[in-house]
Amino acid sequence: MRHSLEIIWSSLLFAIQELKKNKLRTFLSLMGITFGIFCIISVMATVKSLQMNVKSSLETIGTNTIYIQKWAWAGGSDYPWWKYLSRPNTQYKELAPVKEKTGLAQNVAFSYFNSATLSYDDLSLESINMYGITDEFHEIQPVQIGDGRYLSPGEFFSGKPVTVIGFNVAEKLFGNAGRAIGKRIEVRGRKIDVVGVIQKQGQNLIGGWDFDNIIMLPYQFMRQIANDTRSDAFIIVKGKYNVPVDDLKNELRGVMRSVRRLSPKQEDNFSLNDVNSGSAQLNSIFDGMTIGGLAITVLSFIVGIFGVANIMFVSVRERTNIIGLKKAIGAKRSTILFEFLMESAFLCLMGGAIGLIMVFALTMILTNVLDFQVYISLNLFITAIVSCIITGILAGIVPAYIAAKMDPVKAIRSK
Repeated sequence: MRHSLEIIWSSLLFAIQELKKNKLRTFLSLMGITFGIFCIISVMATVKSLQMNVKSSLETIGTNTIYIQKWAWAGGSDYPWWKYLSRPNTQYKELAPVKEKTGLAQNVAFSYFNSATLSYDDLSLESINMYGITDEFHEIQPVQIGDGRYLSPGEFFSGKPVTVIGFNVAEKLFGNAGRAIGKRIEVRGRKIDVVGVIQKQGQNLIGGWDFDNIIMLPYQFMRQIANDTRSDAFIIVKGKYNVPVDDLKNELRGVMRSVRRLSPKQEDNFSLNDVNSGSAQLNSIFDGMTIGGLAITVLSFIVGIFGVANIMFVSVRERTNIIGLKKAIGAKRSTILFEFLMESAFLCLMGGAIGLIMVFALTMILTNVLDFQVYISLNLFITAIVSCIITGILAGIVPAYIAAKMDPVKAIRSK
């Protein structure tokens, strides 16, 4: 064990000596490794961080949830908006029959939104989205409360003028989110008590619920200040545990056609939206980004292998006498082989370390630009280290083998 540690230490010293002696040559040779690590780790760190952010965003929409709406979640130049425009709005009166007839549903809630100006003392905020929600909304879309509390069942039932407001709304109106609790704001001439402030959510990449910039009201109260039949409304249905989304969607299609009394020949005049199709498209994009990063990395590592191999060939030639002396006093072939392989691995680790430093700097920049955290996970860090070691072994195997096979007498006599 001690002998192996001595070999590792001497290999590290030789690698550092090589870097000091031929700084430019060594640096240029390691650029392939550095660029390869930078490419793969930066791409994978960004993709992983994006996936985590998207996953968090999808959780706010609901991964096992169907939205019954007038409009379909789609886009593009061929989006048939005129077709959806003629559809009837989703209405509160449809909530009860959907809840009664859907056996695969765990929770069903109704919600609609409208925009209004909020006022407190001399301050006012314009075009703030306010959502009227029913009591089961929280069971489908959990709302994390930072200060105060959530709306109570009694407040939903009676339509009490109370609200839970977003973090940004609270800060803009009261300076500090914690000061909002117990204050009374005015919306369309009605006084509303603030009972809770939603915990700060941050930027949402795929849209969905922008909890930081909204206020939430009991449906029975909001309908007094905003007409729900003329607003964008939807029924949210969360399926029972382990119920496939497609099964829930098929059942809801039959229920809605029955509720709206559509004949078999009539098309659906409603949309059943879910996040699965969108998440599948996003995953294909992320997979494409990862494959592109891997392709660049493979090319960079091939260049790096040749560069490090060149350094090792030169190192073997310059230390031929020393190799001969070591073998003359009893050094085994395996010892010489291991020594040069470790030196090659250390050189690659140096290149990888530079690449990781560059990636770390990039993650800090992206975190500030994208407004969500981009990070290097432990798995990615270990992947980078292992990749460097494997690359070093591949680059140094031929020079190390040549060194291990040398005849000690010829090696000592060489110049």
